[in-house]
Amino acid sequence: MRKTEDLFDEAISLPIEKRTLLVDKLLQSLNPTQTEIDKLWAGEAERRVEEIASGSVKTIPGEEVFAKIRDRLKS
Repeated sequence: MRKTEDLFDEAISLPIEKRTLLVDKLLQSLNPTQTEIDKLWAGEAERRVEEIASGSVKTIPGEEVFAKIRDRLKS
């Protein structure tokens, strides 16, 4: 247990920029990047942005969406 505490104390003593990088790497180790899935999502996002920009889809304001959800939940 002492090694973990020493490691934590050392990490806390790092400058904020280094701690931020350390936290990012630790989080990535818990949820590794899946490059292929990330590429697919990026492509989907770009496609949707283009649909909105071209006017081929109609957007719905968030307030309207949440109001409909609240109405459905009340029933």
